[in-house]
Amino acid sequence: MGKTPEGEAQSDILTDPDRPAPLRLHRPFLLLWSGQTLSMVGSEVSVLVLPLIAVELLGATTFQTALLTFFGSLAFLLISLPAGVVVDRVDKRRLMLGCDLARMVLIGSIPVTALWGGVTLGQLYAVVATAGALTVFFDIAAQSYLPVLVDRSQLADGNGKLGASASVAQLAGPSLAGALVTVMGLARTVALDAASYALSVVSLLLIRTPGPPPEPPRAPTAAGTPRAAAFRAAVAEGLRFVLRDPVLRAIVACTATSNFFITAIESVQMVYLTRTLHARPAQIGLILGFGAVAGLAGGLLAGRLSARVGSARIIWVSLLVPGVLYVLLPLAGTGAGLTLYALGWAALSLAAVVYNTAQISYRQAICPPELLGRMNASVRWVVWGTMPLGALFGGALGTWIGLRPCMWLCALGAWAAGLLLLLSPLRRMRDQ
Repeated sequence: MGKTPEGEAQSDILTDPDRPAPLRLHRPFLLLWSGQTLSMVGSEVSVLVLPLIAVELLGATTFQTALLTFFGSLAFLLISLPAGVVVDRVDKRRLMLGCDLARMVLIGSIPVTALWGGVTLGQLYAVVATAGALTVFFDIAAQSYLPVLVDRSQLADGNGKLGASASVAQLAGPSLAGALVTVMGLARTVALDAASYALSVVSLLLIRTPGPPPEPPRAPTAAGTPRAAAFRAAVAEGLRFVLRDPVLRAIVACTATSNFFITAIESVQMVYLTRTLHARPAQIGLILGFGAVAGLAGGLLAGRLSARVGSARIIWVSLLVPGVLYVLLPLAGTGAGLTLYALGWAALSLAAVVYNTAQISYRQAICPPELLGRMNASVRWVVWGTMPLGALFGGALGTWIGLRPCMWLCALGAWAAGLLLLLSPLRRMRDQ
C-alpha cells in the first residue's frame, strides 16, 4: 500500500468528521490552555512572594511559614468529596468562572491592604485558605471538563500540554516576581496574580463548548433528609469507583504519600534556602526556574515517553528513575553547592509532571463521564488531603530536628512512594 501524500493526509485530518482535529487547531482547548497558562504564571508569583512576605517582612518562624502551606491546602482535605458532587451537578465552565472571579478579588486584597497600612500573617492565612477552597472546586471542574473538550485519544497530549504550562509558569513566575519585587515591593507584586485570574476569566468566557448535562439529584437511599441522603449516596458512589479498582487504589496511595513528603519539603523550602543555604531571592528564582525547565521538558515529552515506555508502565517509571536524585536536596550547600539543590529540584519537577500526566490521563480514560467529577474529587480528597498534614509535619520536623535532617527524611520518603506502584497490577502492565 503506497504512502498517502502529505497534502492529502492534512486534508483528511481537517475534513474527516471521525478524526479529531489536532490540539494545535482546537480552539476551545487553546483558549483553556492559554487562560490556564496565564493564571499559573500569576499563581507562581504568589508561591514565591507570599512566603517571602512572611519571612522577610513579618519575621515569621519556620513553623509560621509552613502554616501558609497548611492553610492553603487544608480545603483539599475538608471539602474535596462534596465538591465532586457539586461539580457533577452544575455547569462546569460557569463554576470555573465563579472561582476565578472570587480568587481575583481575594488575591487582590493583599496589595490593596498594603496601600492602606500593611499586611498581617492573619490576612495571609485567611487569603490562602479561602483561595485554596476555591481552587479545589476549580481544579476538579477543570479535570472533568477537559474530556468534554477533547477526544479520549488526545487526553495524554492535552494533560501534557497543561503540565508543560505549569512548568513554564514555574519558570517565568519566580523570575518575573524577582524583577517586580525590586520595582513594586513584595506585597504589591501579588497584584500580578489577581490580574492573571482576570485573564483566565476572559478565556473561559470565549469557550462555547457545553459540558455534559449535570447529573440530577438522586432519590434518597439512606436514613435522614432526602437531600442529605442522596448527597451522601452520590459521594459514596465516587469513592467506591476509586477504591474497587486495584490500579486506582495504588495510584492514590502512591500520590498521597508522595504529596505528603513533597509538601513537607515545600513548606520549609524558603526557610531552608534563605537561612541554611543563604540563597538570595535572585538565586532562589534561578533554582525554581531550573526546576521549571525540567518540568517543561517532562510535559512536552510526556506523550512520547508514554508511547515508548507504555502508558501504564510510565506511571511508576517516572517516579522511581529520576527520584534517586532527590537526595541532592539535603546534600546542597552554600555558594556553588546550590547547584545540587537545583538539580534535585529539577528531578522532582520532571518526575511530577510526567507522573501526573500519565496517571491523570489513565483516570480520565477509564472513568464514565457521569462520574468524572466525583472520581476526581475522591482521588483528590485522599492525595491532596495529605498535603496540609505534610505541611505541619515539615514545619514541626524542621523546628525539632533541623532543616537539613528534615530534608533528608522527606526526600527519601518522596522517592519511596513510587515503590507502592510496584506492588500493584501496574507492574505487569505496559498500556492501559
